[in-house]
Amino acid sequence: MFSTTRRSRTARGLAVLTLLVVTATGCDGSGFTPGAGGGDDAPQTTAAAVTKASVTANVEPGAKDVPVSTVLRVAATDGTLASVAVRSKAGNVPGRIVDGTRWVASERLEPGVRYRIRAVAESGDGSTVESVTPFRTEALTLDQQTYPSVAPLQGETVGVGMPVVVHFDLPVSDKASFEKNMKVTSTPKQAGSWRWVSDTEAHWRPRTYWKAGTKVSVDVDVNGVPAGNGIYGQEDREVDFQVGDAHIYKVNARTHQMKVFENGKLLRTLPITTGKEGFTTRSGVKVIMEKFESRRMNSETVGIPAGSAEAYDIDNVRWAMRLTNSGEFIHAAPWSVGSQGRANVSHGCTGLSTENAGWLYSMSRRGDVVEYVGTDRPMEPDNGYGDWNISWPDYRAASAL
Repeated sequence: MFSTTRRSRTARGLAVLTLLVVTATGCDGSGFTPGAGGGDDAPQTTAAAVTKASVTANVEPGAKDVPVSTVLRVAATDGTLASVAVRSKAGNVPGRIVDGTRWVASERLEPGVRYRIRAVAESGDGSTVESVTPFRTEALTLDQQTYPSVAPLQGETVGVGMPVVVHFDLPVSDKASFEKNMKVTSTPKQAGSWRWVSDTEAHWRPRTYWKAGTKVSVDVDVNGVPAGNGIYGQEDREVDFQVGDAHIYKVNARTHQMKVFENGKLLRTLPITTGKEGFTTRSGVKVIMEKFESRRMNSETVGIPAGSAEAYDIDNVRWAMRLTNSGEFIHAAPWSVGSQGRANVSHGCTGLSTENAGWLYSMSRRGDVVEYVGTDRPMEPDNGYGDWNISWPDYRAASAL
């Protein structure tokens, strides 16, 4: 409902008629005296009154509990908008004037905040009218707001397999409304899609691996957007990151080798070991998720109980790079050097010599791709950044739009 500016008006007729009387200075010899009747009507002029401008907004003056999802709009009738300002202690609401007569906010509102809209419109005669609309938004608890966390981080350089990952701390049931406000743009431009992994996590990936050197911008514009079930987006997030060189590591569990490619060029072929029987390493496309110069590895974290025949607890495992949530890493394994290049003896991780692991670690970054073949155990799409194990049609089908 639009509220109309209240202002006093002076009652006027639509026109003021003035009769101009011409005073005669003498007779013209015809016996007709101007202004005395009996001849043509006296000349007349009409001046039209100017209609004053009025201003309306899509919130009522003094309104309370205005939804934070409201996109403020202001309009001028019988005039043009000269200025619009929306202010509060929580910050001003930016917007723009369109076609001279409409103003639209470019951000939504914050909860439990007093706002004041001040708009000035100009009438056709140059006079101005001011409209002031105070209102208050609904108050929300933290249990009614979902906060988005974004990966990669601002300014990070990542590998060509890195998906955009947005995690929400409360579930999103109205995924379509959120996805409409989540944008990924890149230079050079690359087609891609969102995929909802769960009610609290969405991923975006290009159709094929990122092109090396791509610059990417992520705009999660969900502040105030309804998430469903009485929950709203808590904050907007904007992140810019860059894609580095194309690092693709090809692992063959049968030949026990890893071929390391950079921008399509083979740099080295490294002897490795992967998972033994009962602990088979997954085949498929994996992406480096985390890096640790040193990490403790305990079998209990992957479901192998202490005291069992396969139990282990190794402190200070060097050059560890996580590939799955379930516990597959690439790391230095000096205890298995004799088997590297010959046999698979690990509990699922990819082991290298300390020297080779350090060299690979130094050139690797989050988002680098590791492609595994040679086993009958497939990589699960949601076991880490497994997005590349889903066909493009199926990936797009997991979008909410």
